[in-house]
Parts: sequence; structure tokens; C-alpha cells
Amino acid sequence: MKKQNNILQDTFGRQHTYLRISLTELCNLRCTYCMPAEGIQLSPRSHIMTYDEVYTIAKTFVDHGVTKIRLTGGEPLVRRDADVILKKLATLPVELSITSNAVIIDRFIDVLKECNIKNINVSLDSLDAEKFMEITRRNDFEKVYKNIMLLIDEGFNVKLNAVLINGFNDNEIIDFIELTNELPVSVRFIEFMPFDGNKWDKAKMVSYAQVMEYVNANYNDGKVIRLQDAPNDTSKNYKIEGYKGSFAIISSVTNPFCDSCNRIRLTANGRLKNCLFSSSESDLLTPLREGKSIEPMIQKTIQAKFKVRGGMDTMKKLEQPDLHGNNRSMIAIGG
Repeated sequence: MKKQNNILQDTFGRQHTYLRISLTELCNLRCTYCMPAEGIQLSPRSHIMTYDEVYTIAKTFVDHGVTKIRLTGGEPLVRRDADVILKKLATLPVELSITSNAVIIDRFIDVLKECNIKNINVSLDSLDAEKFMEITRRNDFEKVYKNIMLLIDEGFNVKLNAVLINGFNDNEIIDFIELTNELPVSVRFIEFMPFDGNKWDKAKMVSYAQVMEYVNANYNDGKVIRLQDAPNDTSKNYKIEGYKGSFAIISSVTNPFCDSCNRIRLTANGRLKNCLFSSSESDLLTPLREGKSIEPMIQKTIQAKFKVRGGMDTMKKLEQPDLHGNNRSMIAIGG
């Protein structure tokens, strides 16, 4: 039975029903937009949530109305007890999904099916093996691509997430879309966002408008079909007429979807972020370990959520490093 106190509604009337949980700050790739070249200061192991703590916090959110949980990292599957966490969370009445880089996901096919996980997002920023190695700093393209094909063959709904960087992989936009001709996948182009250590600047970003310029220049009028976006969707969805799959654009920077945001994030060390762009966090793990209720802190964090992008409501503000430089690196937040 759901509790009546509506602790997941913010001051703008947005109801938060989608919880993203980072299981680890560790990853088997080193993507440049996600992790600084020098690495990050990892949280001490004792500061990372145990599987019981992940479950307890998740259940609290579910008791208050969360209906969807996505597991992220780092790479969530490198955590030794990832299968235990998956099985525990699968007992909750939620839609459970996962984001992975797919390097080792072939080892978890049976567990994913057992936990009724149908939707898997795979991070893939290039279809070129050399570029893949340049951006991930690892030579795992063939393994990742093979595992993507395996996921499709095994009946999972696969979304491919590509962070676009001007002058690096923007010339692959059409190649990615052409994947959807024969494969039932959704390719999602993500605008490059600012995080600590990723050397963001506006010139590196490929905007929603620029993506559509590529698309409209390569496909005849009427062949590009605008799809109906799902409620609270972060992406603007399209498909090419006759193709099996679809493509979408997540325009967090140039065209944010904040008005309908229903997302909150829990970091691997038990801190709650009410917005991906927010530099502030709330510690849930300490009061939990002290035997205190975490509900007041959850409510306080939700109530403190800004209307747009952690308070950066203009492009001018977004371009000021001091406003986003205190945010974590993406790997420490959870993808």
C-alpha cells in the first residue's frame, strides 16, 4: 500500500516516479566525456551502498510511488554482486532496466531474463573501431558490437546511446540511423553535456537542430517520420519510413525536457541528486546506517529541485564553468 505523504512531488508539481541507481563508480571503459583522463578519486569501499542498502533505499522510493528503476554505473555489471542486486530489486513492483557498455553483458543474459529485464540501453559512441578506442581508451569494439547483436537475438529491447561530439563522431549520424534499417533498435543521439573534468565547451556540442539538418539533408521529404513521444520522455523520437528501428535526440542542453522531468538519481555512495546538472547532493546512506528515516531527506531534496537544469536556465549560465564545475564527473553520478 502506497503511503499518502507525497514526498516525491516538487514545488512545480512534478511527480518523480523514475529512480536511477548507480551501483558502482568503477568501469571497464574510460570514455573521455564521462571520466577525466587522470581518473577520479573513488569513494572508499565502506562508503558504497551494500546490496541490502540498495534494496532498502529503492523500496522506500517504491513505497512512495516510484514505478521504474534503472541501474547504471560506471558499468553496473562490473560490481561483483550485480546479479544479487538485480534479483533483489526484481522482487519490487517496478519496471527494472539497465544501462551498460555491453563489454561483459553476455555473461548476464540468463540473469537479465530471470529478473524480467526487457529494456537495455547500451552506450556506443562510434561504429568505427579506431574511434571507439580513442573515445573509450579500450580496444573492445568487436566485443561490444557482438554483444549488441546477441541482445537483439535474445529478444531484448535495445537502445544505443551515442554522445555526439563535433568534429569527432558527428559524421556518423547517418551511419547510426542506417543501422535501424535492418535492426529493431533505437539509436539515441545525446547532446554533449558539461561535467567535471570532461572539458566541455559549446563548440564541441552537436545540437538537436544540427542533427536534424544531417537527417533532412540525407533523406527525402516525407521519409522522416516524427513519432509520438512517451509521457515524461527525454527524447524526441523519429524513424525512417520502412526501417525496422528508430532514432531519437536527447537535447538536454539546447532544448531541455525539464517541465516533464520525473527522474531522480542515487549515486553509488548513497547520495541523492534531484537533477543531473545539480552540483548539490543529499546523503541518504548515513542516516540509513544510523537507523533514521530517510524520508524527510528525500522530501527535502525533491522540494529543492530547480525548474530547469539545476538552476542553469539559460545557455549563458551553462557556459560558466563555475556553475557546473562543482558537479561530479559523469562516471561518479551514474549514466
